[in-house]
Formats: sequence, C-alpha cells, structure tokens
Amino acid sequence: MASVDDLLTANLHAVFGQRDASARAAAAQDAYADDVVFTDPEGSVTGRDALLGKAAGLLDEAPAEFVFAEDGPRYVSGTAGALAWAFGPADAPVARGIDVITVQEGRITTLLTILTDEAPPLTPTI
Repeated sequence: MASVDDLLTANLHAVFGQRDASARAAAAQDAYADDVVFTDPEGSVTGRDALLGKAAGLLDEAPAEFVFAEDGPRYVSGTAGALAWAFGPADAPVARGIDVITVQEGRITTLLTILTDEAPPLTPTI
C-alpha cells in the first residue's frame, strides 16, 4: 500500500509531470481511487479518467521545456498530505501552487490544487 509521501510524489511527477500518456495512465491507476475528486480553480471533476483529462490538457498546452518542480517542504499525516510546486521552465516558473491530498486505503481520494497569484523564483533571493 502506497504511503501519503509516495502518493504526493506520484501525483506531481508520475501523473501531472508525465508527458507520456500511457505511463501517466498507469501511474494514475495505482495512485488514485476510481472516484477521485479533483478540484482546481476551474472547478471539480470526479473520476480517474476526468483527472487524467485535466493532466493531459495541461501538459498538451504547455511548451516541452515546462516541468513541475517541488517548491517547499512536504506536509504528511496518516491520511493527508500537501506539497508546493512550481511549473514552467526550470529556471523561470510561470505558475506556483500547492496540492493537498486525502488518502484512503493507499490511494488518493481527493486532490485540491490551490494556485498563487504570482510565480516567484524557486529559491528566494537575498
């Protein structure tokens, strides 16, 4: 059974960061419950296929050099987790946000994505 920490990784890197549709679908099969609810600023969708559609739409529209990068510490409990991320060229993200997941029986049952209004650098400047 996957841990919350493992599921945070799978969500960001193996699903939303994976440009190969077959690999993305295989990862989603393992990571999400059949009836996962995904909520982002555009609204909510239910089901693994709907979530995969959202991931594909995002990646299909993004330039090839856009990648997801972890952007802060992970927060993990027995049934929930949160992970901040940045998206865009590795040295100049265009979007930042945080994913909050809830987990039951080793699979993500809800995924909430919250975006920031701006995309500062991955590392603070002094």
